[in-house]
Amino acid sequence: MPQLVLASTSSYRRTLLEKLQLSFITAAPETDESPLPGENADVLVQRLAQAKAQALAVRYPQHLIIGSDQVCVINGEIVGKPHNHANAMKQLQQASGECVTFYTGLALLNSATGSINCLCETFDVYFRTLSDAEIDGYLRREQPWNCAGSFKSEGLGITLFARLSGRDPNTLIGLPLIALTQMLIEQGLNPLL
Repeated sequence: MPQLVLASTSSYRRTLLEKLQLSFITAAPETDESPLPGENADVLVQRLAQAKAQALAVRYPQHLIIGSDQVCVINGEIVGKPHNHANAMKQLQQASGECVTFYTGLALLNSATGSINCLCETFDVYFRTLSDAEIDGYLRREQPWNCAGSFKSEGLGITLFARLSGRDPNTLIGLPLIALTQMLIEQGLNPLL
């Protein structure tokens, strides 16, 4: 059975994948995550998920390699990680009272056969109407600078929302485990067997 590789250094994705209780290793894929001109969110995250998985194929030639990428879309604009307080403040001000859609690309590459399965999973987050003081208070407590959309739904970020809508809540954190489980089963790796 090929060994499992997570093409990511994200602690959030690593923690999610651990839920499946499978042995895996992580490796940095070293890919350029810049969007192409005119590229929509769905195409972008699938392209990057595939690129991340394929970037490790030479290093791991007999493996199942998982690639994933995520962006959020606020008012039709693709938004990534804020990296600092000012950008996070702006993102959450834009999201206040709105529905924000997260697009998570997932790819599973069998580097031994070259077969790759890829999809995009969406998840909608409906934000409460937030005051600047609430946004600032949240950001100072949780500092989600490396999170698309400027929040951690698994932490205090849950207080920002009116409701959530999607097939798999893990998608919002960055790795759609329901879809990944199906892909792994198709490759002969069933977490329950």
